[in-house]
Amino acid sequence: MLLSEEITLPCGLRLPNRLCKAAMAESMSPSHIPDKRHARAYEDWADGGWGLILTGNVQIGDTYLGTPEDVAILKRPSAAAKEIKDCWNVWASTCQRNGTPAIVQINHPGRQSPFWCGRRSFFAKTIAPSPVELNLGSSVVERYAVSFVFGTPRELTIEEISGEGGIIDQYVEAAKVSFDAGFKGVQLHGAHGYLLTQFLSPRTNLRTDEFGGSSAKRAEIVLRIIHGIRKVTNREFCIGIKMNSVDASTSDSVSDVLEQIKLIVEAGIDFIEISGGTYENALMTRVTDALPDPDSAATKKTAARESFFLEFAKTVRDTFPNLILMVTGGFRSRVGMEEAITSGACDLIGIGRPSAVLPKLPKEIILNTEEVSDEEAHVALTPVQIPFLVWMIPIKQVGAGFQTEYYGQQIRRMGNGLRPRDTRLRASEMGRL
Repeated sequence: MLLSEEITLPCGLRLPNRLCKAAMAESMSPSHIPDKRHARAYEDWADGGWGLILTGNVQIGDTYLGTPEDVAILKRPSAAAKEIKDCWNVWASTCQRNGTPAIVQINHPGRQSPFWCGRRSFFAKTIAPSPVELNLGSSVVERYAVSFVFGTPRELTIEEISGEGGIIDQYVEAAKVSFDAGFKGVQLHGAHGYLLTQFLSPRTNLRTDEFGGSSAKRAEIVLRIIHGIRKVTNREFCIGIKMNSVDASTSDSVSDVLEQIKLIVEAGIDFIEISGGTYENALMTRVTDALPDPDSAATKKTAARESFFLEFAKTVRDTFPNLILMVTGGFRSRVGMEEAITSGACDLIGIGRPSAVLPKLPKEIILNTEEVSDEEAHVALTPVQIPFLVWMIPIKQVGAGFQTEYYGQQIRRMGNGLRPRDTRLRASEMGRL
């Protein structure tokens, strides 16, 4: 079974199997430091038999945050700096205590930072490559929500991007903190509408300087970050990136995205995770948690529809046959995961929501071929019940946010020493969906 086979990334990092615990929203650090709750939560994943563990979002600074309780890279006096470093060391060692490598997802929310999240003043604008406001919809309520929560971002200056202490330096510093703590790498978050996505997309990057104006220049910030990380770490330190696929809701063209991927590959990336969606169009949350047809789980048709972004990954594979690709989104069965690997569309399977319900999913189910048959090796989750009052809010993104928060709650239960709620559907229930 290919799922259980080891794979070596270009940097030399060896993953014991192809199953990756994907990054998820956690929101459990009021101090912005990975504390004891992080260690407790990651103990469960460390014992789960994963091939790779990706941490939740770590923001490159605490001025702009995605949620009020994000982990962030903090600049503090030396007395506090040692305590922070010790917390990071414990986090890294806990994640990897059974030999599974762990890498840190580093991020900046850009224009997707709500006004109450971060160390900036109430009147300070969010930042972005260009002053393009979020579009959550055309209704009066939706437009007001954007103006109130996010506002119109201000355009970053070149000095703020590439000058000393600027955005590029902050990403590099985040990688250095991860490296010093003992993590095996970082993943740049270039998807879901966050800052690097805003630079990569022609819809949100209207610049005509060295960081915009063509698909290549829109990728320039990513290339400089990769080169900068290599200078402060080493060749064995893994650098990955999560990128959006091309879909009908974006103005990106396949050729433009492939050109950007080519430049990123040439810069020395070790793997690319294919994902998609933004706050405006939350594709990353539109996952069918239940298996729609359990009786045909062994068929290729069922396996193919398990992943949202697999088709775009196949396009990338055709152009870059040697690139290590990870696909996350919708995988729920051993058969579907194995088919995705066997087809050549991807090399790594990212698993999000099921890992927050069953942190030992690989060891107990997917890779446990001796005790769990192919027909039984799947995880169908009960769809999250969105309260009536939430449905009544005329902003469709609120429902998506509610689902994300639900699984964040499961992670926080783990951090508090509790078991996550087992929300798997039983066989009798699946037939009714």
